[in-house]
This record gives sequence, structure tokens and C-alpha cells, in this order.
Amino acid sequence: MPVVEERPTAIADREAPAPSRPRGDRLVASLLAEQGDLTAVERFAQVHQDAAEPIQAQYYSALLPAEPPGPGQQLAFEVDLGRCSGCKACVAACHSLNGLDADETWRDVGLLIGGSTALPVLQHVTTACHHCVEPACQSACPVEAYEKDPITGIVRHLDDQCIGCQYCTLACPYDAPKYNPAKGIVRKCDMCADRLKVGEAPACVQACPHEAIRIRVVDVAEVRADAEAGAFLPGAFDPAYTRPATRFRSLVPGDLRPADDHLPTPEHGHTPLAVMLVLTQLAAGGFLIELLARLAGATDGVAGSAHPRACLAMGFLGLGASLLHLGRPLYAYRAILGIRHSWLSREIATLGLFAKVAAAYVAADLLFPGWLDGRPGLRLGMLAAVVASGGAGVGSSVMVYHVVRRPYWRASIAGCKFAGTAVVLGLAVALACLGVQGGRATTPLIATALALGAATAVKLAFEARDLDATGDDPLGRTARLLRGPLRRAVDLRRTLGIAGGFVLPAAAVLVLFAGAPIGTAIASGLALGASLAGEFVERSLFFRAVSKPRMPGGLPS
Repeated sequence: MPVVEERPTAIADREAPAPSRPRGDRLVASLLAEQGDLTAVERFAQVHQDAAEPIQAQYYSALLPAEPPGPGQQLAFEVDLGRCSGCKACVAACHSLNGLDADETWRDVGLLIGGSTALPVLQHVTTACHHCVEPACQSACPVEAYEKDPITGIVRHLDDQCIGCQYCTLACPYDAPKYNPAKGIVRKCDMCADRLKVGEAPACVQACPHEAIRIRVVDVAEVRADAEAGAFLPGAFDPAYTRPATRFRSLVPGDLRPADDHLPTPEHGHTPLAVMLVLTQLAAGGFLIELLARLAGATDGVAGSAHPRACLAMGFLGLGASLLHLGRPLYAYRAILGIRHSWLSREIATLGLFAKVAAAYVAADLLFPGWLDGRPGLRLGMLAAVVASGGAGVGSSVMVYHVVRRPYWRASIAGCKFAGTAVVLGLAVALACLGVQGGRATTPLIATALALGAATAVKLAFEARDLDATGDDPLGRTARLLRGPLRRAVDLRRTLGIAGGFVLPAAAVLVLFAGAPIGTAIASGLALGASLAGEFVERSLFFRAVSKPRMPGGLPS
């Protein structure tokens, strides 16, 4: 028999002719084969889509409450400090899941230190929004951009409603709302409410490798009682202010303090706000001086119609500058929505009223001067209305900062500074207007220069007290900032105050007696400029030197 040589199967298959198939069929077959091979992302999505429950539920189910909150209860974070290692996995997970910008964080990790040299203590603290029972951010917001869920108690921020005024960042004592300059709005933690709704754990809870963060149901009455007793964290702000719902467990006993307590740093200067406050207070003070001059018998007021017009122009300029502070100025019209509870809304409403009443007075004086001169009682009544509305606006400005409970901004300090600015700059504007008249207003100019010097002396003496505080309390930290990093600004403010309140007014008077009215106009105008610049610096220090409350151990923002 002939021997048949067997060939390997692979070679035989390779040499066998392939069945002929039309090119169109081969293309369809290749496309069907490609669609049948899912990518890793598609396989991952399919697994999660077909799952009856969250994939990781077996790991974090114990970290979520078994039942939703009932009447008188709400959801809250519970942090086991004994388990927190400071790894910041919670920070990274929150940042990634919520798509935060590179320099934006909704959860922070701080540090408490204490103990003794023999047994030092170091305690990491992870914190986010505490979803307070009485959230200060909600009561402060002028546009109703916060809501507290009536069932879960979660405090949510409505991004579409926000105008970026940042008042909530001043009101919250735990630094929870964070301003995003790129988007022009404030954003904050909402406890991953959408994940909780479908049984998923918040990002920080799921990411913590030590299970240090949990979601628990707490009794609101118990939260209130603990807050009244001051039970929270060492170095944290008084919990009785907002009643924070977060529960911290396993706190190491002993005398603990924030690791950054000895590092006070200057805060943001809020230049548009400083300009707005100074110029609106100048306008209010200027109209007050105008009213006092007419009550004293000056039939032409301080310096005729020029003085109230100058004050009105400055006031409008200040109101316009305030829009530069908003992240979304096109929506500024919403700012009076919170007038029932927000002092910022009340400030806007009262200053707006002041601007309208003052504009009406100036318009009447401009269009119907003879008619108004023939009715002095009506003129005085209109001026009194202007001064009253201006005083209400300045008072509202004081309360805007007083209610956030920062000692450096309390009414006894801010009120004196704001009123002092109104008087000093009101007199400085009057001096400048009188200086233009030269020898025609010798006696009023001298009296105004003397009054300006006295008011400036009182205000500078009051401001000097800010540097005297000692200790580790907020006023002590403010004093350290003023004596340290902000010392040059303090010296500049003092120099400008002396120049605008004493040196230049005295020069205006001396030049007037020397028979050079043009020199008097120049010196009085420079006095106004120096006084105005000094008040701008003082108001910048008002913002930069305040000791901002935040969670203990957190790095300064």
C-alpha cells in the first residue's frame, strides 16, 4: 500500500481554500463580532445596571442607618476619631465623585494636638458640612439658595439660585460652604443625597479604609441639648450657634488644641465690599452734615447744591462697586428675597431706599430750587428722611457683620468704626466743598476743619485699641495680625488719617489766611483724598484682620 503522509491540522487548515463570501457580508460579520466584544467600561456598566443592589453594599451597609429618620430626627455624620488616620482618602473620594476643581474641597482633614512631653497626643479630624439643626448659612443667604430637607435634615445648596455674594461663607463658623471663583457661586457638601436615596453610601463613607465615617440617625432634641452643653470638639466654635449634627466619637481625653492655632493668617480683603461700605457711609455722613448745617441756620447748607450732589455721587459709586463682589452680578435683583431673615437683604433694601430718597432730594433741589427754598420745612423734612434712611442703611451694615458672631465684628466695634467713617468722611467732603468757595466761607471752613480733626483723633484712638489685645482668643489673634503681617497697612492707615484729618486741613486754613484761595481748594481736596484713602485701608484691615472660625486643625484657606 502506498504510504499517505499526514499533515498537521493547522497546516492543512491554512492551505485549505477559504469559502468565498461577498465583501459586504465579511464587513457585516466583522462589525457584529466587534459589537459582541464589550469594552471594560461597558462590561462594568452592565454589571452595575443588572445588579439588584449596590455592588459594594456588603462592605458599607453597616455604615448606613437601617431605617430612615422619623419625626424629630435627621441624618448626620458620625466620625470615629480613633479610626481616622488622616490618610485623606475621604477628601480624594469627595473631590473625584463631585467633580470638584483642583483647589476646591468639601471635606477637610485637620489635626488636634496636646498631651505632655512624656505622652504627646495627636488626633486627626475629618470634617465636612455638619448639616446643622439651625444652619447659619441658610439664615444668612439673601437669595434663599439653601434648603434643609424636612425629612433627612440634609442642608443643600441650590447652585442655580446662588449669586455668589459669599455671605454664607462668613456666617458659617465651620468653613463648610466654599466659594468657587470660576463658577461664581458657593458650593458645599450635601451628604451625597442622591446616592443615599438609592441606598449608596456617600463617597467619603465608602472610601474610608478604616470605616471612620458613618451616616447615622440622630434625635434633634439630643443635638440641641449637646450644643447647649458645649459638647462638640476642642477649639471649635460654640455649637449653640448653629447646633451642628455631626457626632464625634473616641476623642482622646486631655487638653487638646488645633495644630494651626498659633498660625493666624490674614483673610481676604474683599475690596469691593470695603469700597461699598466706605462710600455709602460717606454719603450718609455727608447728608447728616448737610442737615445739621441747615438746622444751625445756614440757608445755603454746607456749600450750596454742590455738597449733596457730591455725596449722592459717592453713594451711587459705592453701590455700583458692591456688584463687583458678586460672582453672578446679573442676578443681583434676587438679593432681597431673604429680607425676612437675612441682614444682607435688609442692608441692600435700606441702602437702596437711601439712594432713592437722596436722589429725589437732589433732583428736587436741582429742578425746583426756588420752590424748595420757599418751603424750608419741606426741605428739612426731605433731608431728615434722607438721613434716617442712610442711618438705617449704616445700621444694617453693622448688623450684617455682627450676626456672624466674630468678636472683631461685633456691633460695639463695627458700629463705632462705621459711624466714625460716616462722620469723618462727611466732614471731609464738606471741607472740600467749602475749600472751593475759598474766602466766601472762612468761618464754616475753619469750624469744619476743627471738627474733622476732632473726629479723626477719636476714630484713630478707637482703632488703636485693636492692637492692645493679648491671648489666644479671637481678638488676641487679630491683634497679632495687626502687629505682625499687617503692620505696614496699620502704619499706612495711621499716616493717611493724620494727613487727612490734621495736616492738610490745617494747611487749608493757613493758606486761606495767607490769601491764596486756590491753595485752600487744593489742600482741602487733598484732605478729602487722604481721609478717603485712610478709610479704605481701615476697612480692608476690618476684613483681613478678623479671626475666621473654622474646624479645629484645618489649614487656613
